[in-house]
Amino acid sequence: MRNSKVSLIEAILVLVVALAIMGTGVIGLGLSPQVPVLLAITVTIFWAKITGFSWDEINAGIKDGIDKGIIPIVIFILIGAMISTWIAAGTIPTLMVIGFKAISAQWFLPTVFLVCSLVGAAVGSCFTVVSTVGIAFFGIGVTMNFNPALVAGAIISGGVFGDKCSPLSETNNLAAAVVDTDLFDHMKTILWSTIPAATISTIAFAFLGMGHNHADMNKINTTVAALNSDFHISLVALIPIILVFVCAGFKMAAIPTMLLNIFVSAGMMFVNNPGLNITKASTIITNGFVAKTSNDEVNLLLSRGGIVSMMPTVALIVLTLSLGGLLVHFGLISAIMSPLATRLNSPAKLVTAALGACIGVNIFVGEQFLSIILPGRAFKKTFNHGGLASRALGRVLEDGGTVLNYLVPWGVGGVFIANTLSVPTIQYLPFVFFSLLCPVFSLLSGFTGIGLKKVESDRQVDHAKPVTNEN
Repeated sequence: MRNSKVSLIEAILVLVVALAIMGTGVIGLGLSPQVPVLLAITVTIFWAKITGFSWDEINAGIKDGIDKGIIPIVIFILIGAMISTWIAAGTIPTLMVIGFKAISAQWFLPTVFLVCSLVGAAVGSCFTVVSTVGIAFFGIGVTMNFNPALVAGAIISGGVFGDKCSPLSETNNLAAAVVDTDLFDHMKTILWSTIPAATISTIAFAFLGMGHNHADMNKINTTVAALNSDFHISLVALIPIILVFVCAGFKMAAIPTMLLNIFVSAGMMFVNNPGLNITKASTIITNGFVAKTSNDEVNLLLSRGGIVSMMPTVALIVLTLSLGGLLVHFGLISAIMSPLATRLNSPAKLVTAALGACIGVNIFVGEQFLSIILPGRAFKKTFNHGGLASRALGRVLEDGGTVLNYLVPWGVGGVFIANTLSVPTIQYLPFVFFSLLCPVFSLLSGFTGIGLKKVESDRQVDHAKPVTNEN
């Protein structure tokens, strides 16, 4: 068993090698992220064994890491089932038909951003937004000849913005708990970066959509005809969406909300298709829905979902959490962050370093929650000693941790969205304006002092217990 702590040089070398492996594999060679992450785990384990860590410690690091991801794993499995049942019940096809009739091509992108923001604020989960209304908007956008990566950027930007504005968001609650501040004071503080980022994002999407009046109406009419002929299109099909909002109003957690939604949607499948039996319904939930319309593009868009479709994402979650658990258990992350946190003597340096730490954890570990927890623990006392309130750190954790996980090709969020929308992370990344702008406004706040809360302001806060809900 190793007795000495990991040195800074040693930690940097291991992390650089791990990043090089993942970056070369995913970005350079275009591989699926599972194999590069697995190779990074292998290198980390062999380094640990060679330098004196026992197999028991290695196993403990993997176990500790995976334990943190059990709930997200269950949620992703349920999302797969919910996507397939929503399609089979006619919910997503109905949304597409309504969208084709109500949305103009010129204002399509800002409308997508704003609607996804509202849904995200209501349900507190970007993942839910992308896998439900996001799929419908994506199908509309592709049919209207928009760049799929641009449509994905609008969907993700809206989902992330809504997530950050929701008291039901697990990342909001987690960041508030990590810095020990009131949830709603935390949410007020992050408005200093979220509102400017959302405003510019709306303008950017409006600008990129200007002049886009060349939608092929024949193509749209053909798509709508295929949807009407092969799916049950009606307002009744929107019941699952209404149910999501009702559950959110009662502050019901994500897992029971999804289970209830899957049950209701499955019931609607049987009502819409009397010939459906238990075996076929089980196949749809397990393997996904397979569209068999006369329109090949509709078949491609709506043949998706199912528990099996989430298995690549689940595998990646297990692998990234294992890698993160090893890096944390061996002290590699703390070896880099702790010395950094103790040498900062100005608000600008504090904010810059904390943002860098959040981004670094996202890149090296690929897990959203750890990108909040680890920098939060490392910088909390340093922020207070530097005259900054805990709420100021909470905003940095959101701007550098929560919003950027969706932009990491091997990150849990990035892989989920790439699999759900079938758009590679590298392609949609430049268009997720909201996530790209939030860290910029955090930096501006650190250098100008605008919206940067001081220690004195925390003393007036009556700490309240954060609301809890799975993201």
